[in-house]
Amino acid sequence: MALTALITGASTGLGAELARQIATKGVHLVLVARDGERLEGLAAELRGRHGIEAEALPADLTRAPDLERVAARLADRAHPIDILVNNAGFGVAAGFETSELDDERRLHELLSWVPLHLSHAAVPGMLERGYGWILNVASVAAFTPTGTYGAAKAATVSLSRSLNARYRRRGVHVTALCPGLLDTEFHARMGEDHLPRLPRLSWASTARVAHEGISAVRRGRSVVVSDWRYRLLAPLTHLLPDRLLERASTTNDGALN
Repeated sequence: MALTALITGASTGLGAELARQIATKGVHLVLVARDGERLEGLAAELRGRHGIEAEALPADLTRAPDLERVAARLADRAHPIDILVNNAGFGVAAGFETSELDDERRLHELLSWVPLHLSHAAVPGMLERGYGWILNVASVAAFTPTGTYGAAKAATVSLSRSLNARYRRRGVHVTALCPGLLDTEFHARMGEDHLPRLPRLSWASTARVAHEGISAVRRGRSVVVSDWRYRLLAPLTHLLPDRLLERASTTNDGALN
């Protein structure tokens, strides 16, 4: 029996890479993002290359009607979703003291509320079937004082840990994938002034991060920091003072995915 995965933020970057890697395993796809033209192109590519079913579902998840439409697709028992990947996201370029409050609200809704809402729609059916996988794309920013972005990602990490602890023995695995810098359109969309000024070695491979996330959720791990360079740095977040960590994140504003 072929499985079906629903992936948000699937049109570019890590979301598209996750779709490509999941498709190689013969899994059917429901691809969600705002850009319908890009989604259709990716869906056609994956159908042709892997012989799977790939459905494009354009949606702006910060709009309540679109979010409810995607949640209804997840809750549809007649067309079950076995794998949910919550990947959609964006960053606010302005500092906290100058940012627009509506932008901050939209950021927290997309990074924190949307994964909760979609997981809430998916879990009952997964429990009925006795299996399911949810991969929530968080960030290493969740473990550092990196402003409201890190705060929202920390909520996603906490949610993932809680759901995995509660439902793993019933066959539903939930994982928070925490990458660092990724070479995607994420930073470019925030503007040239917010491209991190860091050496090329600091940027992780999107392909490797996607592979590690898929492997982690299959094994039932609640949290995985990806890739090796960020796993080496992760222990420092518990040792260095917050003021030093915050200063580093401000120097490379928006640096962490």
